[in-house]
Amino acid sequence: MAAPALLPSPPMDEDGAAPPVLATPDPAPPPPEPKPPLERQRPPVRVTSEFDSERRLFSHRLSCRVLDGLAKLRLRVSHGAGGGGIAWGPPDVALLARNFSVVIDPASRGAVLRGAADLAGSLRLRASHNTKEQQGEVSVTANLGDSPCKIELSSMVPPNGLPKATFFFPKGEVSIKEKILDEGDRILSVNGLVKSHVLNGACTAVYNDNAMNIKYRYKDDEISFIPSISLPSNSLSFAFKRQLTPSDKLSYWYNFDTNYWGAIYKHKENKHLKWKAGYESDNRLGWASLWVGDAGGSTKEVPLKAKVHFTLKVPQDNVQNSVVVFHVKKRWDF
Repeated sequence: MAAPALLPSPPMDEDGAAPPVLATPDPAPPPPEPKPPLERQRPPVRVTSEFDSERRLFSHRLSCRVLDGLAKLRLRVSHGAGGGGIAWGPPDVALLARNFSVVIDPASRGAVLRGAADLAGSLRLRASHNTKEQQGEVSVTANLGDSPCKIELSSMVPPNGLPKATFFFPKGEVSIKEKILDEGDRILSVNGLVKSHVLNGACTAVYNDNAMNIKYRYKDDEISFIPSISLPSNSLSFAFKRQLTPSDKLSYWYNFDTNYWGAIYKHKENKHLKWKAGYESDNRLGWASLWVGDAGGSTKEVPLKAKVHFTLKVPQDNVQNSVVVFHVKKRWDF
């Protein structure tokens, strides 16, 4: 039998000891490849067209990003059937940015300018001016320390009286402004809005021009109940909504003063397809509508970037005068 092969022993140093074994260092990672410079892409041009069959009106809106995306340029024009042919309405041009906008109306030969800026501390300045009417408005808003409350002072330019003061707090707001009566007398008017949670619901009280509306809203996963009363007229009404299934919902409202009522039944097949049917007693009108496309969303969130809305209106007193109206909204990106 052959003797087993022996591994060569490590070399010795001068003292006869083996030198320490050094660990092999890991190979250095390759340097990252330089990223190619970002290509400057041309801002897309978006054209949105709408048609309302009831008004027989076409409207078109063209918009694109300018100034390296800091602002948007918009052109809007409308036309419809009139007289002996197509009547074009005057277009308007707008330049819209985050803190500044200009809207030009060639028909009135005027423009509306709006701007906003943050001043020292927690102050924010907003201003608007109408070149046609030679009027504008200036307002200054300030936060009150670290609290969520803030106060705003606003005045017309040129001023026509004392500035309006508004105090905002988490549960609502209160404003004081000067009001001119028919007799020419000037008085201070106080308006306000207060919200609060009461009995597992939300209560909202709105006070405006010596009249108050109190509305209570209770809502859970299945029902909503919304009674409201107006003072001092004591006008009482309520709305009731019931979620029958995840796709079906029934709504009903009634006004005790006029005995007018209405009902709506909604069925949502999916996000982009739903239909409604309802009745309005004040107009003695029954109707049904079909939505193709997200009714509450923008055109960029719906299939084919389009929305179509058909409505059938059936007057109770004259069924023969039933009409079908539709509204179409389509978007193109270039």
